[in-house]
Amino acid sequence: MKKIILTLPDQSPLSIRAKVLVFEDQSSRKLLQKVKKIAPSNANVLIMGETGTGKELIAREIHKQSGRSNGPFIPVNCGAFSENLIESELFGHEKGAFTGAASTKQGWFEVADGGTLFLDEIGDLPLHLQVKLLRVLQEQQVVRLGSRKPINVNVRIVVATNVNLAEAVSTGKFREDLYYRLNVATVFLSPLRERRGDIMPLITHFLEVYSRRLGLKQVSISEQAADILINKYSWPGNIRELENIIHQALLVCYGNTILPEDLNIVLDKKQIKVDDRNEVQNREVHDGTEMLTEALTTLFGEGHENLYEHIEEVIMRTAYEHCYRNQLETSRLLGISRNILRARLIKSNDLKPKRRGEK
Repeated sequence: MKKIILTLPDQSPLSIRAKVLVFEDQSSRKLLQKVKKIAPSNANVLIMGETGTGKELIAREIHKQSGRSNGPFIPVNCGAFSENLIESELFGHEKGAFTGAASTKQGWFEVADGGTLFLDEIGDLPLHLQVKLLRVLQEQQVVRLGSRKPINVNVRIVVATNVNLAEAVSTGKFREDLYYRLNVATVFLSPLRERRGDIMPLITHFLEVYSRRLGLKQVSISEQAADILINKYSWPGNIRELENIIHQALLVCYGNTILPEDLNIVLDKKQIKVDDRNEVQNREVHDGTEMLTEALTTLFGEGHENLYEHIEEVIMRTAYEHCYRNQLETSRLLGISRNILRARLIKSNDLKPKRRGEK
């Protein structure tokens, strides 16, 4: 079967990962068929899937195949703004509505009029703004901060999340009425480990793009290395992780072929890694708890001051980097609240505190 690839123009500000999603696996083809069915309608769409699976590209494809394709597509990450700022960003504000509001500003709903508004990480939207969003969806009107005058908007809403919204509803973190309003058409984007037929085409794509950027010619991947990536790795970071692994492998490989030792991944208790001298080593890795016990025993013998705080700081920082500096993912990984995580990262100077009104 001929593979299907959704792409965006090169001038798009999105990363390479977000510009291409390969549909060669059978499950991916079924997903695309569903997208074709729901795209022409004006129904709200809920896209679910793990981080890095390509949810924004699916949202863009829904917009592209809809009757609104000539209108704007406006992506907004609900987790990227402070709680005070997100209301102004979504619904706009009048001049003087709050300190720093030097001029009137349209919100994203107004900017997206006649097109599609894509709200990513919708699960991060504060409860009081969920109420306002529900009202906008029901009335098709927005009211800017500092104003009482409603403004008519004609916007299709597509939202995405990597959390279980039904579970969030049951725990009181997400409004049930808003959930049902958004969940008119549902698209579930499978993790990469469940659509392995897409992996090799993605590898080929990333090889071509990064080889061109790095000035390399005719770089290929060995059968052994490809077998590891396609059949033996679980891909917790999905397409984002695959992109990074191919990029890194091109930087360290010798010759024009990527070998298994060029892949910076942990696999079957073996860490395949390239060190700073570009000397390739296959190192046996013991059970994680056993390694941690050994590391703690070493630290206990080194006489650190404030040892507990030091260990906690290392854990927080390492988890934060492991999750690509995503606070929500890090807090889930460690099983702590996002507020506790932020406080610890700010204390260790790994995160700068936001000032009032700062974007």
